[in-house]
Amino acid sequence: MSNVPPSPVSIQASPESLPSVPAWFGEVTLIAWHLEQQGVLSAVSEKVRFARRRFGHYEVIDFFGVVLGYAISGEGTLEAFYKRLKPFGSAFMALFGRDRLPHRSTLSRFLSAIDQASVEGLRRLFVEDLLGSPPGE
Repeated sequence: MSNVPPSPVSIQASPESLPSVPAWFGEVTLIAWHLEQQGVLSAVSEKVRFARRRFGHYEVIDFFGVVLGYAISGEGTLEAFYKRLKPFGSAFMALFGRDRLPHRSTLSRFLSAIDQASVEGLRRLFVEDLLGSPPGE
């Protein structure tokens, strides 16, 4: 008798449709982790403010995370990005220290209302991070 080691492949068959984690989710995870280690996510949360009338409990970091994820994902439209992301919205937002994925319409209102000072604040944080990082990091 020969000993066949167990296979690392697991096959599951079910009549239920289960969403698969998007291929780009890992890349977003790595970039979010790196930004957190560099203090960029904390800086966005603490230093970038946007005077707005109402966006519920959402902050700039919520929209920053979604826009960053969308840019990394390569999805053709924001609608396609949200469709792939929706089953994993809470896990995605946890990468940015948040608990709830903003609805597409809330993101749209935010993007149409964002002021130049907030955009400059984000740009300044990234330039500071870039200039403050030693070569090769």
